[in-house]
Amino acid sequence: MAKQDDFTVSVIIPCYNQALLIEETIQSVLASTYLPIEIIIVDDGSTDQTMQVVEALVKQHPIITCYQQPNSGPSVARNHAISKATGTFILPLDGDDLISPDYIDQAILTFKKDPTVKVVYCEAEKFGAKTGKWNLKPFSLDNLAKDNMIFVSALYRKSDWEACGGYPEDLRWVSEDWVFWIAMLKNGGKVVQLPITGFYYRISPNSRRKGMDKQKKQRLIDYINTHHRDFVYRYLDGPMRFQRRQSKRYNRLLRLFGLLK
Repeated sequence: MAKQDDFTVSVIIPCYNQALLIEETIQSVLASTYLPIEIIIVDDGSTDQTMQVVEALVKQHPIITCYQQPNSGPSVARNHAISKATGTFILPLDGDDLISPDYIDQAILTFKKDPTVKVVYCEAEKFGAKTGKWNLKPFSLDNLAKDNMIFVSALYRKSDWEACGGYPEDLRWVSEDWVFWIAMLKNGGKVVQLPITGFYYRISPNSRRKGMDKQKKQRLIDYINTHHRDFVYRYLDGPMRFQRRQSKRYNRLLRLFGLLK
């Protein structure tokens, strides 16, 4: 068990068929100004040369370890990697994204200054098929009940991952990070966004980040309404609706006519 004053960071990188990109991602972590860190990679059943690229880097850098699993999705891969982590703090990073050299440094400084902080993230930019600043809504629990504004690559304590049950493995490929933040933060915890551009979010033509069809969106809404009913009813006065930002207004109207209890 980590000591209370241990500020080791475990950078968690799930990857799938990212042989052409994974080295750039890992190099961005190796360029970090912060120590101590470890890098834990979980290959999620890649069928390309991802493992050969990773194994070559493992031989060069003792702080990197790698595990393999059958293709099971990013939540299973993240949970697998975090279960192996020895760090007090976790930073998930997808196998095609990048971080700035000072991101971890600034985040840990925030945790040291205020132990009540639960999550630290930063400003972000998109690159690749789309470029420019990623305009994120300000964090609040009220906003979190309608949408996600914390990207997956935020820092938090491993103990909080354990307390909320990890990433939902039964919600494969559908905004699992949003559900994770709800589970971790719905009962309180300070969230800080650093005023630095520390995260670079790759958009590629074959990325799963191209959007969500109606069926997946409805599945996600049903999942949140079922698993986090207390949270959505507290902030939306009823269940989350398909038009999420209209949920509170619609629920209040239904209550007014006695159609929702």
